[in-house]
Amino acid sequence: MDSNQDVEELPINACWALLRTTTVGRLAVWVEDHPDIFPLNYAVDHGTLVFRSREGTKVFGALSDAPVALEVDGYDPSTSKAWSVVAKGRAGAISQVHDLMDTVDLPLFPWQGGEKNRFIRIQPDLITGRRFPVADPDIWRTPLSEVRRASPE
Repeated sequence: MDSNQDVEELPINACWALLRTTTVGRLAVWVEDHPDIFPLNYAVDHGTLVFRSREGTKVFGALSDAPVALEVDGYDPSTSKAWSVVAKGRAGAISQVHDLMDTVDLPLFPWQGGEKNRFIRIQPDLITGRRFPVADPDIWRTPLSEVRRASPE
């Protein structure tokens, strides 16, 4: 059986619907000469993704000239299927007073305490998603007899 046949490419409206079901993702940014990844809390806001943070590497990387990616996944135990959505685009600081006032009421609750007074908006250029069945762990188990045969003596 070809497991790639079981992968469902999701339409953009399904990707947005899944992005609204959770609040935690991983932000990938380019920092100096390497990629870096940060977990964060986010909210969907009118076709964009918003997060809040303090000044630091994450904000510096997000606001650089390089594009960013936000990856979010989940699992539906009722169907035994996992899903993954990736949003790619540019991030920008939310700094206009009227934009900040609109953003303050979003459900943005960072896990870590402290001052989180920077609001960043990701405007996705591309959103992709997949849904796929989670493999039964037994398919990855190797019988002890095969392990013994494969190991050097």
